[in-house]
Amino acid sequence: MNSMTGYGRGETVRRGTKVTVEMSTVNRRQAELSLHMPRELDAIEWRVRDAILAKIARGRVVARVILAASNGVVATPVLDHDLAKKYAREYRRLAAETGADVAFTLDTLLRAPGVMKAAEGEPDAETRWPLIQKALKRALVALVAMRGREGKHLQRDLKKRVALMRRITKSIRKQAPKTARRHREQLNKRLSEALGAKLDEERLLREVVLFADRADITEELTRLESHYAQFDVCAKKGGAMGRTLDFLAQEMNREVNTIGSKANDAVISRQVVRLKSELEKFREQVQNVE
Repeated sequence: MNSMTGYGRGETVRRGTKVTVEMSTVNRRQAELSLHMPRELDAIEWRVRDAILAKIARGRVVARVILAASNGVVATPVLDHDLAKKYAREYRRLAAETGADVAFTLDTLLRAPGVMKAAEGEPDAETRWPLIQKALKRALVALVAMRGREGKHLQRDLKKRVALMRRITKSIRKQAPKTARRHREQLNKRLSEALGAKLDEERLLREVVLFADRADITEELTRLESHYAQFDVCAKKGGAMGRTLDFLAQEMNREVNTIGSKANDAVISRQVVRLKSELEKFREQVQNVE
């Protein structure tokens, strides 16, 4: 089990160039990536994205790739002013010919092919990729390790919650058969007091059977225990399980609510309150699981 929060940093230096990759992750229902890197590396942005998303199944990732000379000076790309002006003229001419608004910005110009180039003698993005890949791998290893350590704490806590919910569910199952018997006794007593005589046994039995059918929670308890077993399977299998656990928590909540509404018993009602309390804590922790 992995947490969705973590931090990782990787660094490599070769032939006067230093690459630093920093990544941090926080909770999100899906995998989201916000990537910041020098424009001269745009050609390999897809490689960086693919490498990160291959390791992160859930959570919001903020990643930064910093390129600098090994002496600490940031490598400065070369801006081709003439080419940028040509692009601007062509954009305006196209707008005039088509009647469209001139919607391009400075950012549009800077991202146009060839406008931003590596400094003279500097290697291009593809040539730099092996160096960046190494720093990226180190950052990912550190990030995944941190998420894994946090995930172990989450797993221990979730197991405790499920163990307690199992005990409460077992107690409810033990109490459930007593409900029909108590209802029969109370019904017999009330009607006897009202009618001044003992109620017909066959009619009383029909009333009790109808009540027992309406108040039967066997099916709900069985499904609830099945959900606990599914949690055990997920915890043992490992990997990305946050969405599955979120679904299980919703299904558990559905069964607990049904039990609470059907079981006309004060003891069971108190146990249902305890179940809901633990389940809410379980659901909150699941929001942190990848």
